[in-house]
Amino acid sequence: MDSNGIPEHVSRDVHVGIFDLDGLFRHKLMDGSKADKLIEKGYSFCDVLHAWDSAEKTWDDSETYIDRPAQIFPETRRHWPFGADAEVMIADFTGEFGKKSPRNQLLKHLAKAEAMGFDVTAAFEYEFFLLDETADSLREKRYRDLQHFAKANRTYSLQSAAAYGDLFDGLRQCMRLMDIGLDSLHTELGPGCFEAPLTVASGVKAADDAALFRNFARAYFARNALTTVFMSKLSPELSGQSGHFHISLQKDGAPAFSDPDAPDGLSQTARHFLGGLLELMPEMLVLTAQTVNAYKRLVPGAWAPTWASWGVQNRTAAVRIINDSPEATRIEFRVPAADSNPHAVMALCLAAGLRGIETGAEPPAPVKGSAYEVQPAASARFPRDLVEATDRLEASEAARSLFGDSFVDHFVRSRRFEVQDYLRHVTQWEIERYIELF
Repeated sequence: MDSNGIPEHVSRDVHVGIFDLDGLFRHKLMDGSKADKLIEKGYSFCDVLHAWDSAEKTWDDSETYIDRPAQIFPETRRHWPFGADAEVMIADFTGEFGKKSPRNQLLKHLAKAEAMGFDVTAAFEYEFFLLDETADSLREKRYRDLQHFAKANRTYSLQSAAAYGDLFDGLRQCMRLMDIGLDSLHTELGPGCFEAPLTVASGVKAADDAALFRNFARAYFARNALTTVFMSKLSPELSGQSGHFHISLQKDGAPAFSDPDAPDGLSQTARHFLGGLLELMPEMLVLTAQTVNAYKRLVPGAWAPTWASWGVQNRTAAVRIINDSPEATRIEFRVPAADSNPHAVMALCLAAGLRGIETGAEPPAPVKGSAYEVQPAASARFPRDLVEATDRLEASEAARSLFGDSFVDHFVRSRRFEVQDYLRHVTQWEIERYIELF
């Protein structure tokens, strides 16, 4: 047995995949012996993964769609949950082209944290809807009049848990096989709405767990004739779907964010980390809100923040400080939606926070009441849409310093294409509003 409990020297299949900009796991199935050779000698993958959108429409005509050097990370090996003698491994591009990858950017800043003497632990929590629909029924209905699973669902509902316990036991088993821990699982606000906080993990595994959870939860529920929806805002009548991110640092085995003798129990390290995150959050927001739809969640009344604010145990703020105990003291970054790329989210948060530690950034006063009732400074306001958010990332000197021109320019181009594609379409709202007037 190896360290992951997988028998060695047996015939097996390996699913090798690379996460694209949207966090979709683009993979190939290969024999285990071939995977072993590629781990040793190097791997290659078509660069179209960084030249198309989530609908697989290419946007970067400068690429020739060739195979680029990549590497397989054997330490990411996990069980394939839908069959025996099969594994999953994560790969990514290397070299200059690899700088375009959010996962590689995260690895760079994790290395920086280590050089500063910090260990990083983190976890994501995801809200999602389940629809009583399949790929066929979605298309037959043209994505309208969709049926929710568990229509009578209520927040923290015992009835939903009892009625659908077998289905969710299967999800937990699926994730357990992949070494993805679920800290809890409960119903949320709205029909067919559920929340899955993931177990805390060290380093890049936290983001890997999150990305794999989304991809494999969709696969698991599809195998049960259900559609999983992680998009930021499914309907004006329903709450947005969050992908809150929790992070803490440790130094010499001790919690670096905690100081029991300080106000609110926060150490200077935590305050500087928080100060850096709050400072850069508005200009790098697009890394946590990468779709047109995401900005329909970041509005008042949608259980989502609207400006760079913080507060102790305050769920209306962009950053909630959780300080129940020294060991549990952490930052909860409440801006990301459930469809955000988790590697980009964690890279942003860590890069901005470490920069704050280096510069001694100080946060403003915490919000005591509702952050929605505060008139924030113009510099703290979030961009209103994907256009403004993309413009701000492109102009951000801090982003270019932290992530490099190659990554920033690439990400900006991808978002510009997303906007252009959206602007070509006429929505049902526009038809109903204007057809009888003009």
